[in-house]
Amino acid sequence: METVYTTGAIPSQEETVRLYDSVGWSAYTRNPELLTDALAASLSVVTARLDGELVGLVRVVGDGLTIVYLQDILVAHSHQRLGIGRQLLRRVFEPYSEVRQKVLLTDDEPGQRLFYETMGFTEVHDMAPRLNAFVHLGRSTG
Repeated sequence: METVYTTGAIPSQEETVRLYDSVGWSAYTRNPELLTDALAASLSVVTARLDGELVGLVRVVGDGLTIVYLQDILVAHSHQRLGIGRQLLRRVFEPYSEVRQKVLLTDDEPGQRLFYETMGFTEVHDMAPRLNAFVHLGRSTG
């Protein structure tokens, strides 16, 4: 079984919701139309399919010139630790190799720090010179 990666194809709303729900991201799936519109408005979307089934997705937002923000990366639990996340991340950032700022905000789950560090990211408080990161999470529209 070979994983097929596709850039630019937006999955159906049904399979997108199924994937996001499978990893517990219900804040996104409360409003499926908004999620579908968000994917369509992204700078880039890369999907991973195994035997036609959507098993992974990554999307970035930004201007593509000075900043690219990793908004979502998810792999179905049944397909994690197979290198799919690494491939998704590599493929989505490939066209933006010259962009200086590649940024993400993520949950504090075990294993995430190691994954992102092996992919070339540095946690903000470990940067020199020192940087700060700020976020304002508004109310959900879903």
